[in-house]
Parts: sequence; structure tokens; C-alpha cells
Amino acid sequence: MSVVLPPNILADVPRTPAGLLSHREKDRLIERAFLGLYRWYTARSQETRNWNADLSFDWKALRHDLPPEIMTALTGFFAVEQYAPDYTSELINLVRRSHGRSHFQMRWGSEEEKHADSWENAVLFSRQRTPQWIAEYKERLRAQQWHLPFPDAIHNLVYTVFQERATQLNYLNLRKLCLGQSDRIQNAVDLVIAKVAQTIAVDEAAHYNFFLEGARLYLYYYPQRTLEAIKNVIGQFSMPASSLVPDWDEFSTTVYKAGIYGPRDFNRDVMQVAFRNLGIESRKKLEEGIKATREVPTFDGDERVQTAIWDTFDYGAIEGDMKRLHVKIQDYEKGVGFDAVDPFEFVANPEVPRKAETAPATDD
Repeated sequence: MSVVLPPNILADVPRTPAGLLSHREKDRLIERAFLGLYRWYTARSQETRNWNADLSFDWKALRHDLPPEIMTALTGFFAVEQYAPDYTSELINLVRRSHGRSHFQMRWGSEEEKHADSWENAVLFSRQRTPQWIAEYKERLRAQQWHLPFPDAIHNLVYTVFQERATQLNYLNLRKLCLGQSDRIQNAVDLVIAKVAQTIAVDEAAHYNFFLEGARLYLYYYPQRTLEAIKNVIGQFSMPASSLVPDWDEFSTTVYKAGIYGPRDFNRDVMQVAFRNLGIESRKKLEEGIKATREVPTFDGDERVQTAIWDTFDYGAIEGDMKRLHVKIQDYEKGVGFDAVDPFEFVANPEVPRKAETAPATDD
């Protein structure tokens, strides 16, 4: 280029390499993927997880002498789920311009509503709380409103990845207690509660996977912004409604002592699992990578900035996950016929530094 253009013109030439995706195009690709993922998720949800909070469990068989620790846990789960209308409405309003994300949040809200009703039934049929107590407690809970923990969509998307995994872990560990697979609480066995916990945990796993795929989409097309959001979220993570639920300290202490959930569980079975699924080696590696990115010049086209970003996580693994996601959506949409009218294709991010392919060796 310097041979063709005079030196004084070079400073005006954009440093952004030719062929990069614009923000508008990236947003279009992400939105189209969310729409396909929502379609696939809804079909699978209706086919495999279409249960009812009242009819799917034998509530009359639930024990009336559950240990106080189990009752504290059930009451806490019931309380947290009472804010499902707030969780749903706040998230829908945040992403209302996105068809796939806003419609998924409505589907998600309908599934969270079943969780709220199930935990209320568990408290009610335990016979350790009267209907009047439950009604007054709900009124007290709903007198306050939950609000989003972060102001923007990427941070809240990342937050839900960790939150859904943490919630799933809570219910799986409660299930172990109620199956007699843990000795943390004596006389905790109850097969009804175990089935409820297992059923809801399956839902939470599905929610986690949806939000994880969404986070991967942003990580693929907007790596630096997404990595910074991950760092910010884990730096101030707390379970939803922890500042609203009465006696939260008693609840959190109880579930910790019962082996249901605590700081170690978050670090080992939430954060590290999510990091592994996002191609991040560790929290230290994440923080060091972001710090390195910020220490170098940030003008467009500087290779050192991109190297710092790509070295922070396994971009190749994320790209592989993206390709698999697109195949899954393509297969589903082909069965419906969308491929003939609105085909869905994978578009690689050209910003990613590619390793030069080594020419195959030849025999002399």
C-alpha cells in the first residue's frame, strides 16, 4: 500500500482489516441464531418436559414430619420463585426487540411459574405451614419488586448462565438429601420432594444450556465485551432476590450446612463448570487476559490487542460449539421447511487470527 499511496495519506486509511463483520451484521447473525434456538428449545420443551405442578406429583404422600432444615430450604426456594413475574417481565422488557430472546423469556417464565407453584405445594402439603401463613408470606414477598442486577443485555445474559447452573445445583443436592444419599441431615428422605427437585433441576439444566448457547454467540462475535461481562458478573454474583427474601441469612446458612449450596459449590460446580463450557481456563486466566488487553493500545487493527483477547479463552472450542449449534438449528428448521424460505447459515468471524496451514510434506 505504501508504494501506491503517498505517506501523508496513510494516516487516513482505516486500520480495520477488510472483510470484518460490522456491528449491524454481527447483531443480525446473533438475532437469527437466537430465533432458531428459541424454535428448537420450544419444540423440545413441549415434547420432553410438559409436566404440571399439581398433577405430576403425589402431594398427598408428602411427609408431615420433615426435618426443620428441609422446611427452611423448601420455604427459601418457594420465596425465591415468588419473584418469577419480576424476573420474566424485567428480562422481556430488556430484550423485547429480539424475537428469539423475548419469546424465549415468555417460555422461560411459564416454566418458572411451574417451579413457583411446585415449591408452594411442597410447603403447603408438608402441613407445617398453614394456608393463612403462606398467603401472608406471599403478600410480604410480593410487596417488594426484584430488578435486574445489571443494566445491559450481555451482562444479564451472562448472569443467567451462572444463576441457572447454581439453581440447578441447589435442587440436585436437595434431591440427594431426600433420597438418603447424604448424611448431612438425619431423617430427610422424602420421595415426593426428591421427584420435585429432580424435575425442576432438569428444567434448570435446559435453561442453563439456552443461556450458555447465547453467551457463546456473544463470545464468538463480541469476545472482548463478553469476557469483560463475565469478569464483572462473577466479581459480584449473588443469587436472585437474596436482598428481598426475609431471613435470607438463615436460609443460606441452612443450605450451606446441609450441603445443598455454598461458596465452595459455586467455585467448583458453578463457576468452573461454566468456565469450562465457555472455553475459559480459570478466573485468574480470565482476569490476566482482560488486564493484558487493556494495557496495550486499543486503536483499530493492533494485533497485540487481538492476541490478548484470543489467548484468554479457547476460541477454537467456541467456534466448534457455534458450528454444532448451527447444525442443530438447521436440522430442526429443515424439518419444518424454514430452510426453503428463510435459510440459516453459519458465518465465521473473520476477526479471529487463523493459524497458517502447513503444507503437506512431499517425498523427495
